[in-house]
Amino acid sequence: MGTQPLVLVADDEPRITKLVSIALSEEGFRVVTATGGEDALAKAEEIRPDIVLLDIVMPDLDGIEVMRQLREQRPVPVILLTAKGATADKAKGLDLGADDYIAKPFHPDELAARVRAVIRRSTGVEPGAGVVAFDDVEIDLERRMVRRGGELVQLSRTEWLLLQHLATHPGKVVLHTELLTKVWGPEYRDDLQYLRVWISRVRRKLGAKPGEPGRIRTFQGIGYLLDVEGTAGGGGGDAAEEGDTDDAAMDAGSTEPNSAAPNATEPAKVG
Repeated sequence: MGTQPLVLVADDEPRITKLVSIALSEEGFRVVTATGGEDALAKAEEIRPDIVLLDIVMPDLDGIEVMRQLREQRPVPVILLTAKGATADKAKGLDLGADDYIAKPFHPDELAARVRAVIRRSTGVEPGAGVVAFDDVEIDLERRMVRRGGELVQLSRTEWLLLQHLATHPGKVVLHTELLTKVWGPEYRDDLQYLRVWISRVRRKLGAKPGEPGRIRTFQGIGYLLDVEGTAGGGGGDAAEEGDTDDAAMDAGSTEPNSAAPNATEPAKVG
């Protein structure tokens, strides 16, 4: 799996978006650009980026308003870009919820470092977090890669985000609501059937047989646990809850139990 972080950059100056795109692409990021605030909102809804870089001054919607509307949809890290270098402007942006602030002109190396730092803070994955390993599976949290039997595993972005949240807390139960909120947004916090289908997909990618939980244990009515030691008991009912229901839905071609939910059929490979 190789999902490098997906960055959305919005600025009405083409030379700025080009510079940022080149600088971040050379550092391994995937970059999508937008020409203004409205364009940024539309593209954010479509691609669901890992982080958004916003120019504060744009002709249609300014960066502050775009950030506000983005945060209404789902939690996403935001870095503000602006030609204004005054301390007051920086403080205002941070007070209104920005994760970081970079004044133009900026050095490409500093930009890439700031983006990496904000993503680490937002995902809870620190440098040197290392590899979570079990059976023939290796999950590299920092490099965002998964190998099984020495081969790269192709994961969609949604599958990676689910696995990342579980692998960041190995051996601990992650609540249903936490997974749904962090991956899809607060409006999906109660959509358990949707979560079950995606958990079933991840289980298959990690080698679990149909109808079996593999290393992702179910705690009914609570959440899921990545059992790296192979000792967690779980709350029972894995096959009934995750196997029969989810596999049947997948085999029937139904990958969207909630048709309004985002990214239900996204084909991206992670990493």
